[in-house]
Amino acid sequence: MSSLDFFPAGPGFTLAQLAEATGARLGDAASAETIVLRVAPLEAAASGDLSFLDNTAYAKFAGSTGATACYISERQAALLPSSCVALVSNEPYRAFAKAAALLFPTSAKPQSIFGMTGIAPGAFVHSEARLESGVTVDPGAVIGPGAEIGRGTVICAQAVIGPGVRIGRDGAVGAGATVTHALVGNRVIIHPGVRIGQDGFGFAMGARGHLKVPQVGRVIIQDDVEIGANTTIDRGANRDTVIGEGTKIDNLVQIGHNVQIGRHCVLVGQVGISGSTVLEDYVVIGGQSGVAGHLRIGMGVQIGAKSGVMGDLPPGGKYLGAPAKPARTFFREVAALAKLAQKDDQRGN
Repeated sequence: MSSLDFFPAGPGFTLAQLAEATGARLGDAASAETIVLRVAPLEAAASGDLSFLDNTAYAKFAGSTGATACYISERQAALLPSSCVALVSNEPYRAFAKAAALLFPTSAKPQSIFGMTGIAPGAFVHSEARLESGVTVDPGAVIGPGAEIGRGTVICAQAVIGPGVRIGRDGAVGAGATVTHALVGNRVIIHPGVRIGQDGFGFAMGARGHLKVPQVGRVIIQDDVEIGANTTIDRGANRDTVIGEGTKIDNLVQIGHNVQIGRHCVLVGQVGISGSTVLEDYVVIGGQSGVAGHLRIGMGVQIGAKSGVMGDLPPGGKYLGAPAKPARTFFREVAALAKLAQKDDQRGN
């Protein structure tokens, strides 16, 4: 089978262009007009490739890399061979990310399967929906009455946009996603299979059965949010579920009704946030962690993977374990258990 490249190289950029666009310093001014076409890791890079070094674990590959250029810190630039031009940056990975987006602009968000613009044959757009010019709607997508979508946004195949939903400009709704009862900001990326705005898990429990509580709130998603594939965000029960500006949500995350997530939070895969919990700005939650309902997680808190949060957490701390506890306490307990196990082994011998 012949090789298939889903992101073929374009005309490329000169090193001078990339240095200017990313705020990097070109280590060899004579190479300013050298062109890079692709990106690759240090150990696999070849001529025409752009790479980066940020994590010192990969420094061992720097001296033998075949890359044409590499984003790298000032103190590590000397590691590169003379054939590789240093693009010196205080934040090599961030600079590389900007450069990669320039080289492969279609990789950053879901695209039309036909590479088209406008409304495709086979799309179903209600006559009362309002779409600005420059909106793309793929075959099989459904847009309900009263929905409003801003220019530059792509609605991919089989996506469903419910009645009255508003989606801002330059965003994307991936294939098979559903968005109902929601107001979505600008530059929001919604990956395939996402479910936004379905009713939350609300029941009045009792011996005579569990009575469903109507969920009459909305989902509010602010600008520059990204939501990973197959994530679910329930609409509010009696107030709104809110996802703050710049927050990044991984695949397979569950966010319950009435949850309030602040700005620039990060939720990694398989995280679950129970209803009515508040995450303040810049909270990070590691994969497979769960947060109980009606809690407040303070600004800047970091929660390690597989943790279970059962109480409020003050701002700024790092937590691990189930139940979650301060990281230092967690590691002391692990060390103490290891010592006890070692003593038991010694007695057994």
